[in-house]
Parts: sequence; structure tokens; C-alpha cells
Amino acid sequence: MVQRQLPKIPELLELMQFKKPELDAVKRRLDGALTIADLRKIAKRRTPKAAFDYTDGAAEGEISIERARQAFEDVEFHPDILRPATSVNTSLEILSGRSALPFGIAPTGFTRLMQTEGEVAGAGAAGAAGIPFTLSTLGTTSIENVRAANPHGRNWFQLYVMRDRDISYGLVGRAAAAGFDTLMFTVDTPVAGARLRDKRNGFSIPPQLTVGTIVNAIPRPWWWIDFLTTPKLEFASLTTTGGTVGELIDGAMDPTISYEDLDVIRSMWPGKIVVKGVQNLEDSKRLIDLGVDGIVLSNHGGRQLDRAPIPFRLLPEVVREVGKDATVMIDTGIMNGADIVAAVALGAKFTLIGRAYLYGLMAGGRRGVDRTIEILRSEVERTMKLLGVSTLDELEPRHVTQLQRLTPVPGVGAAARTES
Repeated sequence: MVQRQLPKIPELLELMQFKKPELDAVKRRLDGALTIADLRKIAKRRTPKAAFDYTDGAAEGEISIERARQAFEDVEFHPDILRPATSVNTSLEILSGRSALPFGIAPTGFTRLMQTEGEVAGAGAAGAAGIPFTLSTLGTTSIENVRAANPHGRNWFQLYVMRDRDISYGLVGRAAAAGFDTLMFTVDTPVAGARLRDKRNGFSIPPQLTVGTIVNAIPRPWWWIDFLTTPKLEFASLTTTGGTVGELIDGAMDPTISYEDLDVIRSMWPGKIVVKGVQNLEDSKRLIDLGVDGIVLSNHGGRQLDRAPIPFRLLPEVVREVGKDATVMIDTGIMNGADIVAAVALGAKFTLIGRAYLYGLMAGGRRGVDRTIEILRSEVERTMKLLGVSTLDELEPRHVTQLQRLTPVPGVGAAARTES
């Protein structure tokens, strides 16, 4: 029989501890975000539809990005037991420099349209966290201003080869002069992918006002206030704007880009050079044999060729063929620190986050980017501890199984080449 008694006031007060209210609205909403998915929800609520969809969307049916994220979800971890990992070291050497974490910020275009702090917030947060920041050719902050925002950290520059080669060559020179240590030569954008959300939203640079955009903006006045009361957008390369993103890209990019362009840029660049947008084994082997400093397996976040190969699925085969000492990096679909751990276990030397960073930016500016990094850091550390590893070097393929969902049909297309 349970003995009952009247509650005692002092005991009730001990049990009923009221949380002190947080008066800082930005901190309050960011503290409530426990995952990147939570930051995405906040970003969607606070950002006009056209700008949010430009970030969130992908090409055509958006199959590539869905498959990439599903591939990370289709991971089974294999932890070691009775191997205490009470503290973990997440730092590593990448491209002759240190990074405090096994990920950096990927290049993103038109970033100040998502939130006015743009690349300055990303570069500042990356510098504070001790990770690299990558500026896009289509970034909305100049090379020199990114350097000013991250004067002591690692800055990388992502290069598109433009129709006017002198523009690209000039950017290479400016990035070198500003002390950027790595150049990402991007090869997957000869023309713009069909980003249907942008077309349906009438998304353009600069934003075009319609009845729909005005109605959508009414509950988000802070975005328009920021946009209209801050300096005019500055592009790293484009001297003129006007039109949809696809039109701007098609007008600027050169579909004739070739290995000869890579040779020219390599001869100009004094630092490390990485080729971004590699999507098959043959190209991976050729580039490593040519002596580039690294490759990034990427389908551009699913924003170019829909139904493109899944970088995470391609990773083990590439690492096996080019050798574990080659610098193979990966992006596309990373939404959790566990995704990063899985990629490192399967041989990736480094990973890059794009949308995850932008969700944080839209959710809370610089503090939102800090929150993105904090969330991913904690997920990386927790996953490593649960696996029983204390350093990134201890992660091995045996820790991960990629569960099979999409199986190539034997004897057809690329699968036939692999078998022969």
C-alpha cells in the first residue's frame, strides 16, 4: 500500500523550477534549434519564398539531392565496445593547413540575398571555429572583404571559368594577392541546371517585385528592411546583373571548358588546387594522376544534372582506386555530423557543407552560422564517442555499412563499364 501525504510547499518549490525567460529573440530561437533540420524550419519561416527556395531547391525533379540525403540516412554504424573515448580530437591536416573540424563551408552564390550578412557571417564564423571558408565566384562579397572578415583563418576560392577568360584570370590573381591558400576549380557548371523552383518563383537578380512577392514579404518585413538598408549587392565576378540565375550563369560560363583551362589556371595559382564537381571514377583517377592537390566528389548539391551520381555512394570506390593517401573530399546532402563521420570513415579527407550553413545564416545571421557549426561539431563528437574512436584517423570503413537501396542494373550503361 502506497503511503500518501499532503505535499510540502518547500518540496514542491524544489520540483517546480521555472526557466528564466530569454529576452534575446535571436538567441531564443537559435537555442531551440537542435538539428540542421530545425534551422531549416526557422529559415523557411523567416525568409521570403523565392530566396529560401533558391537555397533549398535543386534541379528539375530534385531527385539528386533526395538520393544524396537518403544515402547518408542509409548508413549503419558499427561501434566498438569497451573502448573508452571520453574525449575526441576532431582536428586534421588538410591541404597543408589545419582545420579544427572535418568540414568547411562550401562556396555558395548570391549569399547576401538569403540574409544580408552573407559571406561576411560565413567567413567570420569559419575563422572563429578554425575551419576553412570558401568564397564562390558568384559570391556577393568581394575577395578582399572576405579576407577582412577572416584575416587570420583559412580562405579558399571557388573558380568558374568564364567566357571572358580575363575575368577568371583576374580573380585568380586577386585571390592569391589576398592570401587565399586553396583554389577550387569547378567543372560541373558548363551551363546552368534547370532549377524549376526559381522559374516558378520568378527569382531574379536583383529581386523583381510582383504581387506574389509583396504578399509573401508582408509577414517577413525584417528581410526587406535588411535588404533595402544595407549596401548594394557586390559580386566577385559579375559586372552586370539582371535576369534569372540561370540566365546569368549561362551568360557568364563557358561550356567549352577543358583540361587545357585547368593547365592554364594551375600555372597561375601559387597555392593548392582542387577540382570540384568530379562524378565518376575515370575522371578521379585521371585528375589524381595529373597531380592536382585534391578532388571534390560533388554533383553541385543536386543543382545541375538531376539524377547525377551520389557522391557518398561513389566515395569508397574512388578511394580504393586512387589510394587512401589521395585527397578526396565530398559534399552534397550533408545534414548531420554523423554524415560527416561516415564520409571520413569511408576515406574522405574532408567534407563541405552548403545548405546547412545557409539555413543557419537565414535563421540568425552570423549567430545562426555559429549555431550550425556548433550543432555539427556536437554531432561529430558524439558519434565518434559512441563508435569508440578518439581521433579521425581511427575511423575506418569497418565502422560503416552503406545499406543498398539503388542497385545498378548489370550490363547496362556505366554498370557495364564497371564490370568489364
